[in-house]
Amino acid sequence: MASDDRLRAGSGERPDVRDPDVPPADPGAVAYRPLVPAMRVLLYVAAVLVLLAGFQLFVFTDRTATFFAWTIAPPLAAAFLGAAYWASMAIEALAARQALWANARIAVPTVLVFTVLTLAATLNHLDKFHLGSEFEARTRIVTWAWIAVYALVPVLMLIILVVQARTPGQDPPRVAVLPGWLCWLLGAQAVGLFGLGVALFAVPDQASPLWPWPLTTLVAQATGAWLISLGVAAGHAVLERSARRLRPAAVGYILLVVLQCIALARYPSQFAWGSASGIVYLIVLGTMLLTGAAGLVRGLPRSAPGQA
Repeated sequence: MASDDRLRAGSGERPDVRDPDVPPADPGAVAYRPLVPAMRVLLYVAAVLVLLAGFQLFVFTDRTATFFAWTIAPPLAAAFLGAAYWASMAIEALAARQALWANARIAVPTVLVFTVLTLAATLNHLDKFHLGSEFEARTRIVTWAWIAVYALVPVLMLIILVVQARTPGQDPPRVAVLPGWLCWLLGAQAVGLFGLGVALFAVPDQASPLWPWPLTTLVAQATGAWLISLGVAAGHAVLERSARRLRPAAVGYILLVVLQCIALARYPSQFAWGSASGIVYLIVLGTMLLTGAAGLVRGLPRSAPGQA
């Protein structure tokens, strides 16, 4: 194996021995930039938080007035958001397990954009949140925890990003480069998801009819925040062009589609099946499943380890 395909022992980061793409440390090799411990911890913590949020929304879908920070209707809207949280959990947890920054960073811009937008939507609609004395104590605790998380996570992530950027090392060479058709499809997803997300977030009342089920103003902005972050992830994937670096996002894409299909099966009467927006929604789910599966298969470990 060429020396520039190895991780320098002096970088201070031991590779995860379970990752076949990361070779043993070699003191004479060129250093690859590791994922710093603080970023790893933050990604794991974020994964736990979105796991809990997804449980509140995807399991207790009809009881958001009691078990969530704000009431969401119709239930299909809550299930959609819960599915997005659980898919995000997979991306963050898998990113946290990577030894190298290049293989983990797909999760970071997505999380940062989503948390900032969700904080903005929260502050803009505080009157919709369960903060008043008319709500049970446990519901108010959940609501204050929501606000604290979205206030702290973006700040912590920005600080740790500075530390990560200053960590010595370089990216390993790209392998499993994405084929042109997959880059074009991801690019189309990035433009479409980002554009619709911006519309739902910026002018929610005017853009809500473009969605295949009814949305309140707050739910429209929350949905828009997810679409924008997914658009950012798709655009990031095009920039990386390496299936190995996109493995966490590929798993998250597949999980998102599966969970959204389960949500539709649970609440079929709330979905506008025959509408143009409903048809487009289903087509987008199909393309996301295709890109996620193609990226995951192409990024599986090969016989020649040590590259990303």
